[in-house]
Amino acid sequence: MSIHENLLGGPAPTHLPDDPEPRELLAAGTPPAEVAAKYPTSSLAWAQLADEAFEGGRVIESYAYARTGYHRGLDSLRRAGWKGHGPVPFEHEPNRGFLRALHALARAAGSIGETEEHERCSTFLRDSSPTAADILS
Repeated sequence: MSIHENLLGGPAPTHLPDDPEPRELLAAGTPPAEVAAKYPTSSLAWAQLADEAFEGGRVIESYAYARTGYHRGLDSLRRAGWKGHGPVPFEHEPNRGFLRALHALARAAGSIGETEEHERCSTFLRDSSPTAADILS
């Protein structure tokens, strides 16, 4: 038996391929808007834009950035073999951009009173990664 075998019968965890350039640019202090312009498929750049907008009181901008990062992440997950459900571990660093965007979308939706979207995204985050739900909340 493989140590990675899922004994519960659910789908295997999805691990997005590493894309270190956007992460390294953000860590070096490059503005997230520049990173998103250069790497528009980077959920991490969009999530960081969403966080900055939210912290600045620009909730609608945050919502839009988070939604972009979320959809870019869904595209990446599907390319990585994800079938619409199953674990997306926060422990795998390349997954964090998607999970952060999903959290930011839930947060912004809650802030504008979009209750169904807030609940859907919050549940999706917890189902994908309980660790991310605990850390990001």
